[in-house]
Amino acid sequence: MTKREKMLKLQGMSLILLLSSVLAGCTGEQPRLVCSDAIGCVEIAADEPIRIGVIQALSGKVAALGKEQIYGLELALDAWQGQIAGHAVVLQTEDTGCTGEGGANAALKIVADPQTVAIFGTTCSGAAATAAKVMSDAGLTMISGNNSAPFLTSFGGKRAPDWQAGYFRTAANEENSGKAAATYAYTVLGVRKAAAINDGDIYTRGLTDGFKKAFVELGGVIVFESSVNKGDLEMLPVLTAVANFGAELLFFPLFQPEGNHMLRTARKIEALGNTILMSDGALIENSFIADMGELARGMYFVGPSAVESEAGRQLADLYREKYQTAPSASYYQSAYDAANMLFKAIDKVAVKGPDGILYIGRQALRTELYATVAFAGVTGDLTCDQFGDCASPVFDVLRLDDPGKGVAALQKNVQFTYSPVHLNR
Repeated sequence: MTKREKMLKLQGMSLILLLSSVLAGCTGEQPRLVCSDAIGCVEIAADEPIRIGVIQALSGKVAALGKEQIYGLELALDAWQGQIAGHAVVLQTEDTGCTGEGGANAALKIVADPQTVAIFGTTCSGAAATAAKVMSDAGLTMISGNNSAPFLTSFGGKRAPDWQAGYFRTAANEENSGKAAATYAYTVLGVRKAAAINDGDIYTRGLTDGFKKAFVELGGVIVFESSVNKGDLEMLPVLTAVANFGAELLFFPLFQPEGNHMLRTARKIEALGNTILMSDGALIENSFIADMGELARGMYFVGPSAVESEAGRQLADLYREKYQTAPSASYYQSAYDAANMLFKAIDKVAVKGPDGILYIGRQALRTELYATVAFAGVTGDLTCDQFGDCASPVFDVLRLDDPGKGVAALQKNVQFTYSPVHLNR
C-alpha cells in the first residue's frame, strides 16, 4: 500500500463511532451510532432504500448518449440484484439537456433530498461543471461514465479550473484526445495546415485547445479557428472561411445536431473536397452514422481506446438480452464501471447500527473512491487519482470506411493509438 493510500484509509477510518452507553442504561432504548464524518452521514432506516440521483442528457440529439449511460447503470444495478448493503436502490432521474444551466438545475433537484447518497452523471462535460459545484457544496459524491473534458479534473498533472471535491469519472481525460488527433494528422497524414471549430463549451473547447497546442508544437499551422453556437443550423460562413484559408484538415469535435449540420454542409462545398474531416467521440454513435450515411464515409474520429475482454463481451450479451438491440455506442461500458465502483464504495463504507439504521459517511464515501486502485472494470483496470480521474488516457484514431456497418465496424478500424507515452500501432 502506497503512502497516499495509507493516508486516505486513515482519513476514512473512525468516521462513525458507537456510543453504546448513550440512553441504553437509562431508557432501555437501543444504542445508536453517532456520526463523526467530517461532512455528515446519510441515515437510512432498516425499511428505507438507498437513494441515488441520476442526471443525464435525456432530450435532444444528445439523448442517445445519455440513454447509454442509463443502460450501463441499470446493467450494473442488475448485477447487484437491485440492492446495496441489504437495501433496495431508488433512482431519482433528472434531464440536464446537455447544458450548464440544465446541469445545475438537475443537481439542485437531487441535493434537495437530504437522503440522497450520491449522484450518477453527467452525460455532457458542460453540464458536469455546474452540477459538480452544486454536488460538492452539498457534500455529496458524483461519478460519471461519460464526461471527459480536462477542465473538470486536471491539466498536465495540475488541478483544473472546474475541479470539485467528490467528483470522479471512468471516462478518460481528453487532455490527450486532441494530442492524439494532432499527432496523427501531422505525423501520419502529413497535414501542415489545419482548422479547428468548437461550440464554446468546456468539452469541445478543451479538445480544440489540445489539438491546436499539439499541432503547433509539432510544426503545423492553425490557419483558422472559430466557434459555432449550440443550436446553430447555418454552417456555411464558417466552413467557407475554412476553405478560404486553405486548411488541409478540419477538426470539429461537436455533438449532434451541430456535428451533423457541419458535415452535411462541408460535403456541399467543392473547395473542401480534399479537406480531411475529423471529429471525436461525441459522434462515435450509431444515430450519427445512420443519419449521415455516405456523407460520413472517410471521416476520422478520435475516441477512447476500446478494451476487448471476455467481461466486455458478456456485458454486451446482457445488453442485447435486456434491451433487445445492439449497443449504439460503447459508452455504456464506462457507465457500467462507474456505477459498479460507486456501489462497491457505498457497500464498503456503510455501517449498520444496532437499531438497524444504516449510516453512510459522506466523506468516507469520497475517501473510498479516491483510494480506488486496480478496480477490475470491463473497460480495464481503473485507479483513481487525487483529481478524480480513474481511467487510462489512451485514445484511438478511427476511420469510417463502411457507414452501413455502423459504430461496431468503425471502432474496429483503428488507424492509430496514442497515450501519454506515445504508443502507436
